[in-house]
Amino acid sequence: MKATVKSLHVYPVKGMKGIEVAEARATERGLEHDRRWMVVDPAGEFFTQRSHPRLATVWTELVQGALELAAPDVGTVAVPLEPESSTPQRVRVWNSIVDALPVSARVDAWLTEYLGEPCRLVYMPDSTRRASNPMYAGDSERLVGFADGYAYLVASSASLDDLNRRLAAKGQPALPMSRFRPNIVVSGVPAYAEDEFTEVSVGGAILRGAKPCGRCEVTTTDQATGQVRGPEPLATLATYRESSEFGVMFGMNLVTVRPGIIRVGDLVEGNTRIPA
Repeated sequence: MKATVKSLHVYPVKGMKGIEVAEARATERGLEHDRRWMVVDPAGEFFTQRSHPRLATVWTELVQGALELAAPDVGTVAVPLEPESSTPQRVRVWNSIVDALPVSARVDAWLTEYLGEPCRLVYMPDSTRRASNPMYAGDSERLVGFADGYAYLVASSASLDDLNRRLAAKGQPALPMSRFRPNIVVSGVPAYAEDEFTEVSVGGAILRGAKPCGRCEVTTTDQATGQVRGPEPLATLATYRESSEFGVMFGMNLVTVRPGIIRVGDLVEGNTRIPA
């Protein structure tokens, strides 16, 4: 079996539900529109599912030049994909402090009502350049949006199958791939082969492996309900996927070498562990 793209996922707003797409443009910062928006508090501190698991219950959709958000009991709200110019606000995502654009007072009120505390939605414009850690991303500047640290997360379906077999042996239910929020799911490779991705061509793009993804408590949150289910899958992964450098690993972070279009079904080529 040849290595291919099984599915593609874009997460427009950090922490909110993703969108499965048939094709996407790989840009310098990741898949187009991926994590270009983020929810922050009045001081500009970022929200994630770690502190706000209810973010998982906000649906996102890209339609007719707009980003739509929907959530139970509060209806739908939309913002343009290219926000009108506004006064930038300094915001923080992990160790990065960058300029972002406030999007809409109406959306801010909608999110404040649903999440139960003052907050606002901000957008990362092209003028903001946030770089991945060069220790892993390489000497050249590799951009990223509001993702934790790198432009892409790739995981293989075989890795999830292996994890679910281990969970089943403990009497635990199988988990969907959505627990891990990957951008690219690959089939046709052995379990955890993505750990060894160095430089691969995927459709029209070339991507480079940066570092294995150390997983946190977000993986214990049910992405359908926003409920924290713990301790799985972290408890099982820790028995065989723990690294002193990266923590409990599942999936591989990548950066962009060459932008291009990626489609479901595209071959993934260029790594010696990928079957011919």
